[in-house]
Amino acid sequence: MLSREKIRVAGDDYPAELVKSKFMKLDSEHIRFVLDCMQENTTEIRNIKQYLKAALFNAPSTIDSYYTSLVNYDIYRGGALRR
Repeated sequence: MLSREKIRVAGDDYPAELVKSKFMKLDSEHIRFVLDCMQENTTEIRNIKQYLKAALFNAPSTIDSYYTSLVNYDIYRGGALRR
């Protein structure tokens, strides 16, 4: 059982049960996604614990759009869609 009703993630307070539920639904793809994004990060991370908490919390809602944008970039950059 969680001792707090709310948990702060990226400056916003969320119900503890919501945060727990989102973390329980993470799979290896979400973890890999967060680690890949961290590897590409060029800015200083001052509080790694807070950074990871926010990245993992948001991973399920950002992973699809991230990979879609990478595919679109590769398609247009590679010239696959020529007229």
